[in-house]
Amino acid sequence: MYRSDDGGDTWVARNTGIEARFLPEPFPEVGQCVHKLAVDAVNPDILWAQNHWGIYRTDDAGDHWESVGHTGEPDGVPSDFGFPVVSHPEEPDTAYVLPLESDVFRCTPQGRCRVYRTTNAGLSWEAMSDGLPRTNAYLTVLRDAFTIGANAPHPLVFGSKSGHMFASVDSGESWRLITSYLPPILCVRVLD
Repeated sequence: MYRSDDGGDTWVARNTGIEARFLPEPFPEVGQCVHKLAVDAVNPDILWAQNHWGIYRTDDAGDHWESVGHTGEPDGVPSDFGFPVVSHPEEPDTAYVLPLESDVFRCTPQGRCRVYRTTNAGLSWEAMSDGLPRTNAYLTVLRDAFTIGANAPHPLVFGSKSGHMFASVDSGESWRLITSYLPPILCVRVLD
């Protein structure tokens, strides 16, 4: 990630704390593979990043990043590989990710489709799966195929490469299949 503090005249790398497992130096200044960034609802200095490997948060506009996926822990995500991250437009410290198994097997872990939500700045994550397929659901959701509406009730919507589209109007507590059998869904937007 690069940041400009002078309207785009100059740019400076801002990747301190972001791991690049695929490079010889695990914490380089540049070379990380950012999949998606999201800005916090209240404080624009708070950013969320879903990287090639890792879910990160910064509270200082990218000067320092902290890994917040807690992979494998009871209150973490099953994998910190994935593409999308979205932040709630009105609730601070609230973000959603949709993890995939790995960069080699880019499908939902254990064949269970789950959206993970944090409401406490990434200290813990909760699996949100009511209404989502729980078995044999090897879905892939890409960077721009997950979004949240700007206006209440702030619908969450995601689409998969297999042409399924799901939506939630209760902050991810429950989901509904909107449509299926579409071509691969690369981008989803909510017009509200």
